[in-house]
Amino acid sequence: MTLVLPDDPVTASFSPKDLQLELACALYARKRISMSQGARMAELERMDFQAALCDRDIPVHYSTTDLEKDMESLQTLLPA
Repeated sequence: MTLVLPDDPVTASFSPKDLQLELACALYARKRISMSQGARMAELERMDFQAALCDRDIPVHYSTTDLEKDMESLQTLLPA
């Protein structure tokens, strides 16, 4: 996909990689994409994308339901 932006001093100060990361962070913040999708879009490892979100004060979308599912999965993988 190619994104064409108008010539503007503001956008000229960003590299294509910077804009790619900002777009991924913005879409994640609006809950339009997942963490994995954002990392792929930004061409970063998941932890690096999570660090970029943290740098921008964007909270990770992780609900109580997500925690419960993760706990169930762990109990299945690691029985007591």
